[in-house]
Amino acid sequence: MRSVDLDRDMTHVIPTGTTRDSEYLFRRMEAETLAATRAGAGARVLDSAAGLGQDSRALARSGARAFCAEPSRRMVELAKLVALKEAQPPASGVVWTRAWSESLPFRTGSFDAAFCKGALDHFDDPEACIAELARVTRSGGRVVLAVANFESLGCRLQRFGDRLRRRPVAAGPRTYHVPSDHFTRYDVRLLREQVGRHVEIEELRGISLLWGVRRWARLLARLPAPWSNALLVFADRIAARHPRLSDVVVVAGRPRGR
Repeated sequence: MRSVDLDRDMTHVIPTGTTRDSEYLFRRMEAETLAATRAGAGARVLDSAAGLGQDSRALARSGARAFCAEPSRRMVELAKLVALKEAQPPASGVVWTRAWSESLPFRTGSFDAAFCKGALDHFDDPEACIAELARVTRSGGRVVLAVANFESLGCRLQRFGDRLRRRPVAAGPRTYHVPSDHFTRYDVRLLREQVGRHVEIEELRGISLLWGVRRWARLLARLPAPWSNALLVFADRIAARHPRLSDVVVVAGRPRGR
């Protein structure tokens, strides 16, 4: 079991969109993940490894009852500060619990949906998290996971380009490198295998193409915004049909065996 400093400075792990492809990716990742929960008004939804809780606040504003599970005290405090600074008051339906996603303190079948967005590869035992999400979701409910794909088209192109240029290690970390705080290198095959042991998979789709490819980002920056957005939408449609090439994979289904 790895040692984890839950009180370390967490500001460097907060996703930010500084380029058009980043902004588009984060926006689509949130939209697809939340849509996959199929959470209507009054639904109880668990946000596992909730971070700043922005997804839960969005669900609560639409009428769902959102519950955030997050082990880091500092992240929970930061999330509450962010909520207070929002232009609109945070929805009262968001409940925070400090908890590990691999051992959730909730009764079996107590949620209509449970999701984990962008955090599964941070866990020491990600499959335990998947099993727990399936356990706390009611029969016929929705389990949703969104995970970075390190075998995306963008990662492959960058690796190929670096090999051609014989780029030395001293060039620094690349976007296809698994970050130091990620413990699993996911691709579609591994994600389907782990999730499928606990969830009857009903949907598996990709989001975004070519994230992190510098020439792609520079092209998008040079184009007028409507043209840039049209390219991003076109690439996203390809990713949806070919998740093995996509930057992020969203998988959803119902708990297996219940």
